[in-house]
This record gives sequence, structure tokens and C-alpha cells, in this order.
Amino acid sequence: MATAPAATEAWQRGPVPGYEPLLMPVVHALIQVSEELERLAAEVDNEETWLRPGGAASIGFHVRHAGGALDRLFTYARGEMLSVPQRAALRGEGEPGEPLTHVVAGVRQQIETALEQLRGTPRDRLLEERRVGRAGLPSTVLGLLFHAAEHCTRHAGQALTTARILRGTRAEQGGAAQGRTS
Repeated sequence: MATAPAATEAWQRGPVPGYEPLLMPVVHALIQVSEELERLAAEVDNEETWLRPGGAASIGFHVRHAGGALDRLFTYARGEMLSVPQRAALRGEGEPGEPLTHVVAGVRQQIETALEQLRGTPRDRLLEERRVGRAGLPSTVLGLLFHAAEHCTRHAGQALTTARILRGTRAEQGGAAQGRTS
């Protein structure tokens, strides 16, 4: 396989060795999220991590939730129920805290753990039924894995959008301040 340019999205780089081909869209999505969050962490100022522009969720929330939901959905895919620490983490996802670089590092670890689980997920188990949450809602292993990737991608995108909004607001304020001084 030829080496892909760094700007090429994960899904355009071809299959990742060691994974069931049917799970490749999940693998690619998680790799893409990991890379995008790393770039985001390098661009966002610490004071912007927990801001809620217009009342929207913060960048920190979206990143934390992406990792937390990934962890929870992969737990259900294994046929397990959530632990007490997982439920506590869910309740605290929106609470302001550590710098974005630390939040992203935690999510990258969750993505690595998820990729290891995917590596060990055989094709013949993908359609096994799974129950989700206390209500025991119906799903399958494949449904949970796909939704986890989609959900993680959605929140990474929301974090990126929130960062753009904050950058635009900062630029407008800087321009307005410059206009007043000249």
C-alpha cells in the first residue's frame, strides 16, 4: 500500500491491517476522530475549552462526551452493563475542568481501547443481539459499534464547529477593538 499524504482522511488510506473488513468504517471513523481532536487541542486556548457560546455545549463537553459515549457503547457491545464509574463520568461530562489537551489525551486512550476491542471482534458475532441501558433497548454488536463511531464523529464535529465560532468571535472582537483605537 502506498503511503498516503497526511491530509488524506483515514477512510481514503485503505484498509487498516488486523481488523475485520466489515468493521473498517468504524476503524476509519475512530482514527479520523483521534487525528481531528489532536489538531483541535493544538488550536484551542485553555480558556475557550469550557466556554458555551450562545448557550451551546462547550468544546470540552463535546470531546469528553465523544470518549464517554464511545466507552459506554463499546461496553454494551461486549454484552456488559455500565459500571458505577462510567455512570458517574456521564454525569460529569459537562463540568468544566482540565485543559483540552488533557481531555483529548483521555479520549485518545478510549479510542485506543476501542480499537483493541474492534481488533478482537470476530465477524460471526456482529449480528448478536445486545441490550442497551437500564431499559434494555434492542441492538446488535454491529449496531452498537457503528453508532459509537457515528456518535463520536458527530461530537468531534460539534467541537470543531464550536472552536470555529469562538475563533470568529475572537477575531471580530479584535477587529472591533482595533477599530476603536485608530
